[in-house]
Amino acid sequence: MIKKILCSIDDTDHSRAAVDLAVEMAQAFGAELTLVAVNELMGAVGRTGAASYLWEDEELKLILDRAVEQAKAAGMTELKTSGLKSRDVARAITMFAEEISADHIVVGTGGKGSISRLMLGSVSRDVVFRAHCPVTVAR
Repeated sequence: MIKKILCSIDDTDHSRAAVDLAVEMAQAFGAELTLVAVNELMGAVGRTGAASYLWEDEELKLILDRAVEQAKAAGMTELKTSGLKSRDVARAITMFAEEISADHIVVGTGGKGSISRLMLGSVSRDVVFRAHCPVTVAR
C-alpha cells in the first residue's frame, strides 16, 4: 500500500507531468504527497567560500510554489515541500525519500537528449537504480 509519495520537481515540462501523475496517485491511494526540488551545486566553492548553485534561493522557492499551485489546482488539498542542496541530485532525492519513509517516488524523464544523457547521466535513471522503493518515471 502506498502511503507516502515523493515527487521530484525542477520546473520543466517533465516535472510538471510528474506532479500531475503524483497528485493522481496520491488521490487514488489516499497517500501523503511531498514535493522536493534539489538545487544542484554547479561547481566548486569559490574563493569567497560561497557555493554556486543552479538556482538562487528565491528561484527555488518560486519553483516549489508553482508546483504547489499546480498540485492544488489538480485537487490536492494537503502536501509538503522541501528544497534541498546537493552536488548529486539523484542521491539527494533517494536519501530524502528514505528519510521521510516514502513508499513511492515519482520523477520526470528530464530534458536531456541522448548524447547529453550518455555523457552526463540521467537523474531519473539514477533514482531508479538507487531507490529503496518503487519509482515511476512520468513522461
